[in-house]
Amino acid sequence: MKLLKSNDFDMIKVFSTKIIENLRLYYYIGGMPEAVNYYVETKDLSEVRNIQKRLLDAYEQDFSKHAPSNIVPRIRQLWNNIPTQLAKENKKFIYGLVKQGARAREYEIALSWLIDCGLVYQINRVNNSKVPLSAYQDFSAFKLYLLDVGLLSAMAGVDIKTLLDGNDIFEEFKGSLSEQYVLCQLKACTELDVFYWSSDTGSSEVDFIVQIGKNIVPIEVKASENLQAKSLKTFVEKYNTAINVRTSMSDYRKENWLINIPLYCIGNIENIAEKD
Repeated sequence: MKLLKSNDFDMIKVFSTKIIENLRLYYYIGGMPEAVNYYVETKDLSEVRNIQKRLLDAYEQDFSKHAPSNIVPRIRQLWNNIPTQLAKENKKFIYGLVKQGARAREYEIALSWLIDCGLVYQINRVNNSKVPLSAYQDFSAFKLYLLDVGLLSAMAGVDIKTLLDGNDIFEEFKGSLSEQYVLCQLKACTELDVFYWSSDTGSSEVDFIVQIGKNIVPIEVKASENLQAKSLKTFVEKYNTAINVRTSMSDYRKENWLINIPLYCIGNIENIAEKD
């Protein structure tokens, strides 16, 4: 952990292969204390998954125990639909995919309950790149993420071999896990408010937007070493932002118009951005 916070990227690169192996493992295990502690003690991944499933079952039981009975079915529908929504190329949450013909007003209270309980993160769209970002939120367009990347992989039924080895079928959802991981790192390691941006036509989307000091910083997430960043470039050309981040499995590098931060260092984005 000290090494990852050091910004000594020459030394970090020496250990990058092992760090990436651990990162992929983390996508499976996540950060829930019971799952982490059990893996540390036993290295038993199958039981880790059982622990995660028990946690998910416990959350669903809590819906019935603590939420008003009239909204419990809607809470369950929203909760169980999140992996499906994140698997889409356009990850904007669409109520019509929860239930045909559904409208936002039918689910507002259920969604607020999940957010207030800390089980779900709602990331709103912004339609500009000005300070403060919160003034430019589009509350009708948002993405939903779970509280933990390991729970998302459990809900989606991702097995460890698929996660570690990867394949063409899995590529799209691996991107969703990477986004989920990055968001959790931003929430856990910083106090930054997190948004996302998409063009009015919907043809371009930047995964996350944050404000660091006086700078608006777009963040594009790449699950592997694919370094294309078309949407990020569209954003930069439109708003002429000074600090632009792509985070991927590739090593740290600074180019003319962007910084590539390894996924495993994204929690240190504030220090990296200030240094550069």
